[in-house]
Amino acid sequence: MALDPSTTRFPYPSPAPSPPNSINLDISAPASSIAVLASSRAVVGGKLTAATIVISQKTGKITSIFHSVLPASDFPSGTVYADYSPHVLLPGLVDAHVHLNEPGRTEWEGFWTGTRAAAFGGVTTVVDMPLNAIPPTTTVAGLKEKVQAAQGKCWVDVGFYGGIVPGNAGELRPLVEEGVRGFKGFLIDSGVPEFPAVSSTDIALAMAALADESTTLMFHAETIPPVADSVGDDVQWSFPPLAPIGPLNDYATFLASRPSSFETYAIAEILSLAHVAPNLPLHIVHLSAIEAIPLLQEAVTKGVKITAETCFHYLSLAAESIENGDTRHKCCPPIRSQSNQDGLWQELLQDDSCIKTVVSDHSPCTPNLKLLPSTVSNAKSSLLNNSEGNGDFFAAWGGVSSVGLGLSILWTEGQRRGISIQDVVKWCCKNTAKQVGLENYKGDLAVGYDGDVVVFDDKGTFEVGEEAMLFRNKCSPYQGMTLKGVVKEAWVRGQRIWERDGVGFGKNGPSGKLLLERRH
Repeated sequence: MALDPSTTRFPYPSPAPSPPNSINLDISAPASSIAVLASSRAVVGGKLTAATIVISQKTGKITSIFHSVLPASDFPSGTVYADYSPHVLLPGLVDAHVHLNEPGRTEWEGFWTGTRAAAFGGVTTVVDMPLNAIPPTTTVAGLKEKVQAAQGKCWVDVGFYGGIVPGNAGELRPLVEEGVRGFKGFLIDSGVPEFPAVSSTDIALAMAALADESTTLMFHAETIPPVADSVGDDVQWSFPPLAPIGPLNDYATFLASRPSSFETYAIAEILSLAHVAPNLPLHIVHLSAIEAIPLLQEAVTKGVKITAETCFHYLSLAAESIENGDTRHKCCPPIRSQSNQDGLWQELLQDDSCIKTVVSDHSPCTPNLKLLPSTVSNAKSSLLNNSEGNGDFFAAWGGVSSVGLGLSILWTEGQRRGISIQDVVKWCCKNTAKQVGLENYKGDLAVGYDGDVVVFDDKGTFEVGEEAMLFRNKCSPYQGMTLKGVVKEAWVRGQRIWERDGVGFGKNGPSGKLLLERRH
């Protein structure tokens, strides 16, 4: 039972705490067992307010929030206390789309490097995609192998997705029982042979298997529109076009090969199957084409449970500015035109937007797979020591590296779009937590929630150099850019794990949890 703050005796002043969410407010705990974080600005419950946040260092939970800045003298001697005014206290970001690639492709990324990069940028929870690790997370055995590989390496909390591939419908419910946060499938070649694309038949089987489960079914929504009825689901491969419109190192050639119709046709196919499991939440990952927005809006008005995410790169990069050969920008769906970017922002800023979340889709690789030529601007020199560096957008690996940079990318671009810090919290904390079933204890600053807190300097700037790219391979289209918004500290469950101006990650080692409880 929660204590009544109007009748309970507190050892320090007692302004009204935030709603207790049915937990015990043990505010008289010994000084050594609490941490107190305060600021004149904090996003609490979606609103910007002064706040003093009390976190139990035993449970890692927020036990009280006071809507004013209480001084250290109001707490017992020896209490861990910091007033971060005028910086903003934010809930830790939940990046619901990250490829950590371990085990199997740890030369691309890994739990240690990927989660350190996340913490640097205020991401306190990541959800790992079911590919490009080997084995993929398409079976319980594959999940257990990944969980074993993650032990003792995670600096932030980590959840896992399962994958849908042809023939694994029988594995989906057992994966739900083992605690995956959702499922993802491709309607087009994934780029790795161990994670093949699914047909409409496979999708229907997955929907039927998951119809009554508490989960989310997500799709990489690109597919090649059939040119005739005789062309079916089995021709979804991403080879270069037989007659490209220009050189293969010209970004315009690549963009023309992945038109918006790939996305609209795939989404139409998914929507045509939604009746198989009308209560199952569906989700479109990394939406790029604005032409798909009306399809999603119409489906929502008809009662289909479908949402979409977009990515930091689609909201900040545009095709017109991509140099020929700069394959750091290659991803699928592709980065489209400036007018397309404007359209994504226009939809995102609507109160009833079908785009609910913004994520990184951090999908790294070793530098040699990017095939960068020596003519590319702002590239680390070691990335260019590659005899195969011809800038071929079709042969290069597709994926943008940005985990830990997203908050600053979004804040930088958002300044000219009129966004508020509350908007960022909605898209990158609250809604991403809800997408993966963590909304009862992550994504907000509230009593009973995990003490995941970010100290954000919304006025500061930094240049994206190697020291800002903590992911394993320093290969990103953001290299050399100046971004606005600096994460000063990151706290996970009441413990400071990252301090920009101090000890960095300190000496305690990683303490992130693996989030394997079953969704409800």
